[in-house]
Amino acid sequence: MAGHPREKVIPDEVHQNQILRELYLKELRTQKLYTQYHVNPLRKIHTVTRKPMSWHDNLEEPADARFLNLIHHAAEGPRKRYPETQTENQEVGWDLEPLVSVAPSSGNTRKHSGNINPERHDHRLNHFRVCSDITLYKA
Repeated sequence: MAGHPREKVIPDEVHQNQILRELYLKELRTQKLYTQYHVNPLRKIHTVTRKPMSWHDNLEEPADARFLNLIHHAAEGPRKRYPETQTENQEVGWDLEPLVSVAPSSGNTRKHSGNINPERHDHRLNHFRVCSDITLYKA
């Protein structure tokens, strides 16, 4: 019976008033008035230059220590702000100390562009193919 059009119900004023009252009460329940504002410390601030001829912009104002601390804290990098990583992307490059100390080996005298390349000759990291009796026999 989907083909039969249904008669449209015309709401009366009492019903409309009840709907509007419910909407108004719902808005009042969810509404919150903010009276204390602060600067977002994660956003960079772009300062606008003052007008040189205005008298109220040229008055000296005392520096607000709390605001300056907030700005300096926002300008610090995440390594100075947090003791450990906050996101997975920060884990890459968080620890800057190398896992293996890079020191040139004294036994190897091969030169690469005038300097000993310690990464190339460090046998803890590089395991090159070595010719032995077994590898020569199988080749």
